[in-house]
Amino acid sequence: MNHLIFIAHSIIISGCTLFFGSLGSAALTSYISLLFVLTNIFVIKQIELCNYAVTSADAYIIGISFGINLLQEIWGKKTAQKAIFISFACSLLYLIMGYFQIWYIPASYDTSHQHFVYLMNQTLRIMVASFISYLTVQYFDTITYGYLKTRLNGNHFILRNYISMLSSQLFDTIIFSFLGLYGIVHNITHIIIVSYAIKVAAIFLSTPFIYYAKKIVRK
Repeated sequence: MNHLIFIAHSIIISGCTLFFGSLGSAALTSYISLLFVLTNIFVIKQIELCNYAVTSADAYIIGISFGINLLQEIWGKKTAQKAIFISFACSLLYLIMGYFQIWYIPASYDTSHQHFVYLMNQTLRIMVASFISYLTVQYFDTITYGYLKTRLNGNHFILRNYISMLSSQLFDTIIFSFLGLYGIVHNITHIIIVSYAIKVAAIFLSTPFIYYAKKIVRK
């Protein structure tokens, strides 16, 4: 069942990337920021795919990379880097506001406070790890994508996406897994291997959307 959910999840996120991209760079930047916040919330949920323990947030990471590459392709490198900074700022705001929520003294009949406390206690380490890996990897991705675009004279859009996303997601998986999930998840090796395999699958699932991206999304 998780396999079908994952496929549907990846397809919806990739489709929404094109939808928001068709509305302009501001809408796509907002969508990327939302995905980054959702990633940091949902990454602590562990699921099983192919009998391996993984997190449930990998599809969001692919949507972010796809969106960043699309911004750079249509609107340029500066716009993509600005989107990285904005999404980083939104996630930092989420972290700060989350702590305000647990600082409030709950009513005697409240049943949600303990869940917020657990979520935010896990989130601090995850957010720090996510910030480090996200900024490092996404800037690496924009540099790699920009180099490939120049090297290939702006041609082979799908190939450029594949190379930049596959390489950047390998680094992201390794960096984030050790900084954010080591000691929390059941098996860190499974997380790294299977999470990357899942990201590769999600990248290839997004192929039809990548193919039509430049036709649908225009400056």
